[in-house]
Amino acid sequence: MIIKQADFVKSAVYERDYPEEINKVEFAFVGRSNVGKSSLINSLTGRRKLAKTSKTPGRTQLINYFKVNNEVYFVDLPGYGFAKVPKEMKQEWGQTMERYLASPRHKLVFVLLDIRRVPSGEDIDMLHWLDHFDIPFKIIFTKMDKVSNNEKFKCLKAIKTKIDFTNDDVLFHSSLSNSGKDEVLEFIGEYLEEVQEG
Repeated sequence: MIIKQADFVKSAVYERDYPEEINKVEFAFVGRSNVGKSSLINSLTGRRKLAKTSKTPGRTQLINYFKVNNEVYFVDLPGYGFAKVPKEMKQEWGQTMERYLASPRHKLVFVLLDIRRVPSGEDIDMLHWLDHFDIPFKIIFTKMDKVSNNEKFKCLKAIKTKIDFTNDDVLFHSSLSNSGKDEVLEFIGEYLEEVQEG
């Protein structure tokens, strides 16, 4: 997929606030508060400030919709874990995210995991949840610039003690160097082709 145009459309909390065109495929980005969801969206679209990034984890509190090439949506979901916010607020974000995931929108979810961290209970819950509700998802390991090739394999070995995957089943990305960007876009393009043929 070649991205020629990407624009912020709106923020939403409830289903009634989502954009009306439900025939568009949506690619949702989910993960821990500091895993780099906004940075990944900016890297893929080539727009440095399209999705707001912050040094403070947990800034994305709403569902943010971006229209890409006028044919699909990228959806930035609230982060979970880590953010120093009141418990009630965390629950609210969780409900906002759950509502979206349970909605009938045509979506594929990118689950972002930091390559340097063994998945948390919340990461594993998210994967089980998607699996249970039969929502298609793909894991993307972020922050690849933070590890050497040797460290990468050590990290993956540790991660595999918690979740089951093969290295061919997942994607890798660094928003600093943009490595892995083409592979993610290629995957999106192939997925869209499958949807159109199906």
